[in-house]
Amino acid sequence: MTQPYVLLIRLAGPLQSWGVTGRFNHRDTHPRPTKSGVIGLCAAALGLDREQPLGDLACVLFGVRSDHPGTPTRDYHTVGGGKFPLRPRDLVTDHRRAAAMDAVTSVTGPEEQPAEQGPQAFAPHALESWYGAPKYIAADPISGALVSNELRRKTMLTERWYLADATFLVGLQHTDSTLLHQVGHALEHPRRLLWLGRKSCPPAGQLALDVVPGTLLEVFRAKPLLPGGATAEASAPQHSSWAWVESPHPLPGPGLQDQPIRYDADGPVHGPRWETRHRITIAPHASDWDLIP
Repeated sequence: MTQPYVLLIRLAGPLQSWGVTGRFNHRDTHPRPTKSGVIGLCAAALGLDREQPLGDLACVLFGVRSDHPGTPTRDYHTVGGGKFPLRPRDLVTDHRRAAAMDAVTSVTGPEEQPAEQGPQAFAPHALESWYGAPKYIAADPISGALVSNELRRKTMLTERWYLADATFLVGLQHTDSTLLHQVGHALEHPRRLLWLGRKSCPPAGQLALDVVPGTLLEVFRAKPLLPGGATAEASAPQHSSWAWVESPHPLPGPGLQDQPIRYDADGPVHGPRWETRHRITIAPHASDWDLIP
């Protein structure tokens, strides 16, 4: 039987967000990192384009140990409403704004312009409750500029969910240790920016830890829990944690829809995968971590 190896990855930071069903007005987070999110992190570190096939990177077995699950945190947003200042290019590229501005000035009259700026100066203008949502972007048939096809006249309430001060130990299992070493090196020398699920969540400290022989369960039991974040308890060290390990074969049930197939610009394509949950008891002889905080 071919010897399996596991690349250990530390995912820690002030905030993480591993969305599963998020949309514009509601962005959720899974309670632990998803395979799609972590493989996307590795693909970005390797410098892969969205159109490139993932190859063996998508074939690794994925496991995650929740050393410090963190605290769910809700970030409340409002989008739209109020007054939006206009620039000259807003009137040139979007005829809808120009028509709305004409309607305003025809009622209130043009604002006085400073004499020293001359008749061609653009006086400050603003439109009430004019907001183009950042979706349904298409070329305007008149100006050719990229504009939003959905205009909001009222304030939109949105929310984003994060995990605050969480720390996870992720394992990628494969029989090709060279591939795992390449991924680990790329995580410490990334070719693109990395983040923990969302662009507002950069990773903190060291990501790639080590490539060790064994299965995911064996390695999770042989490694102590990672140091926690700012809100971690200062009590005696814990000796157990929950872990979720991917099954190489389908199991009863629908499975999870986060097996990455490709990361198209129009949206990622996923397939099903299955996993099992285990209570991990850390071995007494587990060696300490040597981390770069």
